[in-house]
Amino acid sequence: MKRFQNKASESRISMPVAAAYGLGVWLVAGLVLHHWWIQFVCFVVSTFIMVELNNSNALIRIYSRMVSAAFIFLSCTACFLFSSLSGSIFQLCMIASLYTLFRCYQDKTATGWTFYTFLLLGLASLAEAHAFYFVPVYWVIMFLTIYSLSWRNFSASILGLLLPYGVYVTGILFSNDGDFTPLIDHLEPLICYILPYDYTSLPLSMILTYVLLIAVTITGIVHYMRTSFRDNIRIRQLFYTLMVLNVFSAVLVAFQPQHAQVMLRTMIITVSPLIGHFISLTSTRITNIAFFVIIAITVLITGFNLWML
Repeated sequence: MKRFQNKASESRISMPVAAAYGLGVWLVAGLVLHHWWIQFVCFVVSTFIMVELNNSNALIRIYSRMVSAAFIFLSCTACFLFSSLSGSIFQLCMIASLYTLFRCYQDKTATGWTFYTFLLLGLASLAEAHAFYFVPVYWVIMFLTIYSLSWRNFSASILGLLLPYGVYVTGILFSNDGDFTPLIDHLEPLICYILPYDYTSLPLSMILTYVLLIAVTITGIVHYMRTSFRDNIRIRQLFYTLMVLNVFSAVLVAFQPQHAQVMLRTMIITVSPLIGHFISLTSTRITNIAFFVIIAITVLITGFNLWML
């Protein structure tokens, strides 16, 4: 029997409704007032890439727009991140890097796609230095779940990662008289490790968003681990990739909360397919109630975060 969650996930109007909701939240948050046009364009393009990420990989084995709809709703929950241009560019590059990474599945000769993946990571790190944390994680993923790690692809990854910095360093040499202080200051957060952990630096809005993301992550992972046998091996490996990235981001926030603003973005990216899978491919009375609860809590937290801006 199809319940409301299934009708919503399979409806062709779910995406327009989610898009209208997202636009409304951006307008209320101050899109026009603060002229966040570039950030909004990054958000729109990111949403389209999430749609393509789902379509090209068939992450959900039925017609559903829940992956991109979940991305919109969860992104709007973190409306306090809208103002950050560097964060918006980081998020866009991370989503695009996942798209190219998935194209490398079981292809140890995919030097081109590997190069593009790490080129995007390099660009993301120019926007937010924290993207460097994901470089070794991507290599581990290429070895354990994507099965694409080889000496050729590893070399391509190094070249892709270094290219943006080669351009940046060249620009410094020509325009900044060889003063590398801006580059050093940009990379300094990578070695910023605080003990004891300072959770007082996190506002309540960020804590509520983090707790919500943890809750939907647990829901999505438990559901997928119980039902993954219904998907083919490739799809399972892609979802395991998303789980690794999500857990890594969540743990980093837990132990080094000063990185929360950046890591919340990667958590939103990686949990959207998981919760989209849960909503689209379950149909019990309990999961239908859970669907309404998730929507209600997401909207309430979004409203609270808008009020706190």
